[in-house]
Parts: sequence; structure tokens; C-alpha cells
Amino acid sequence: MRILRTLLPVAALAAAFLLTSSLSFATKEIQKKEGKPCTTCHVKAGQKDLNDVGKFYKEKKTLEGAPKK
Repeated sequence: MRILRTLLPVAALAAAFLLTSSLSFATKEIQKKEGKPCTTCHVKAGQKDLNDVGKFYKEKKTLEGAPKK
């Protein structure tokens, strides 16, 4: 039982780290694929908040036909 109390929080932290690191790589991959800066889709670089272009891209997976910024 004592091992479980230690192992469970460590596993939760490891899972959280892996989830957040994979999300940041996805952003870099999208940036390379589209050839646009992060601020094309995000309100401010380094933040999750999406502008109208980002919301369009999230839904359609393309910038083709996206609203003008």
C-alpha cells in the first residue's frame, strides 16, 4: 500500500508531462507544415487561446478558406 501511495502520484506526473510535451510538438509540426508563425492561429504566441483563424484550422485542418486575420 505504501508503494502505491508513492507510485500513483509519480505516474500521474509522468502522464501529465507526456501529454503536455506532445501537444507542444504538434504545434511545432503544424507551424512547419503551414509555414506560418504561431500568431496566425493563436491570440498570443505561447498561449492556447485561438483566434478565428485558429478555430477554423482546428475544425478544418487547413488554412484554405480561413477568415482573414
